Amino acid sequence: MGEIIEELRAALHSIWQRRWLALAVAWGVCLLGWLVIALIPNSYEAKASIYVDVDDVLSEQMGISNDGQEEIQRVRQTLVSAVNLRKVISSTELGKEITSDKEMQAAIEDLRPDVEVRSEQDSLFSIVATIGEGNLSDAENALVARNVVQKLLDIFREEHIVGNRAGISQGVAELNEQLEERKVELEAAEERRLAFEAQYPELVGGSETLSTKIQQARTELREIEADLAAAQSALGAINGQISTTPRTIVGGPNASGPEAALAQAQTQLATLRARGLKDSHPDIAAATRQIELLQRQVAASDGNAGGTTNPAYSSLIAIRADRQAAVESAQARRAAVQSQIASLMASQASEPAVAAEANRISRDYEVLRKNYEDLLQDREDLRTRGDVEDQTSQFRFTVTDPPVVPQKPIAPNRPLLLLGILFIGAAAGAGAAWGMGQLRSGFATPQKLERALDLPVIGSISLNRSTIDQALEKRRLKQFAGACAGLVGVFLILLVIEMISVASVA
Repeated sequence: MGEIIEELRAALHSIWQRRWLALAVAWGVCLLGWLVIALIPNSYEAKASIYVDVDDVLSEQMGISNDGQEEIQRVRQTLVSAVNLRKVISSTELGKEITSDKEMQAAIEDLRPDVEVRSEQDSLFSIVATIGEGNLSDAENALVARNVVQKLLDIFREEHIVGNRAGISQGVAELNEQLEERKVELEAAEERRLAFEAQYPELVGGSETLSTKIQQARTELREIEADLAAAQSALGAINGQISTTPRTIVGGPNASGPEAALAQAQTQLATLRARGLKDSHPDIAAATRQIELLQRQVAASDGNAGGTTNPAYSSLIAIRADRQAAVESAQARRAAVQSQIASLMASQASEPAVAAEANRISRDYEVLRKNYEDLLQDREDLRTRGDVEDQTSQFRFTVTDPPVVPQKPIAPNRPLLLLGILFIGAAAGAGAAWGMGQLRSGFATPQKLERALDLPVIGSISLNRSTIDQALEKRRLKQFAGACAGLVGVFLILLVIEMISVASVA
């Protein structure tokens, strides 16, 4: 430990002995470093924060809101492309002195690392631009930084809207081409189907359709037989009612014939007896003979010799006619369906090759028709999506933090760099003085001399300065202190200048 302290004392003594050299080196390094720092242009950072709302109710109802994050990610990735950076440079002060493509490419490569798209959340991100051009003033650099971010923000909007429209237009054009091809194929298939159906009408739809028709005909036959049984049962019931219902009714204001006369005579006889006349009375005897005569006439007419027509009988006859017609209609339908079933089964059994061809034609036509309808639906959905995006832009942009002209530079940190150069200059001066001391053949302490020669040192003689030398040494010390203070003063002046320049930009 003692040796280390001794070496440190020796180094300090060597530096102090050559302090003017150390101060000169410190001045040179500081002035050179501070000049380099002064030549570094200030960099200004502008920033804009954007919130993108991808949850659109109308788009969700249309079924087109699932690709919002992918679309925003695509725009973000292509925002700093060469094409977009070219637009930014051309519209700002950065492209003012560019006259050739080579210069433009160099400007694009210089600007690319200075522009960044930062993702803060899923739907929130920021556009950051850092501008520090040496040929521009601080105020111009700050303004250009704001303009670069604003232009990138405009490009973001334009790329989203125009990109969506271009993609939708291209998709519609491709669907139109596919629809034309499917239309030609569908028309050819329809012609083949119509020609086959004209030749084999019973095989319309293929053998599967033929089997379905047979099954449907059998089901219809069962329903007709059930209807026929019900109609026959109803007809038998109405016939039973007709057999027990008389055709005419005796009496009534319009009654005529033997039965009506018999009923009148019996009424008169009852009236006479009600008056108290006996059977021997001539009126009673005449009424009795008249009644006997009328009874013989009624018996001879077999009950159809008079009376009023029975309305119930007439109604039953009309009902029987309707039910008889229903039975005959059901029988005719059953015969037609039975004939149809027989014809379909004969076609299915006698022409298997034709049935297979019918299956192929029907299947091809159905597949082509379904594909064509699906393409039509896709095209309408795509057009509807384009209309929705044109009217609602599908995603809503909100600039939560618009770009503004920055008031303070983000880089370089000049006060810290100035202070660092001051320490580096002091360290360089001390190192130069110490190195010079190492080159000189001298010993700062008796102990160092003793170790170097490996001989005992009896003693050391101190330097005894005269009064004139002491005054001169004091004056030199004052001059050295003034030079050191001047170096620190220059550092402080540079700090003040830096603060004033930043304040002037603000």
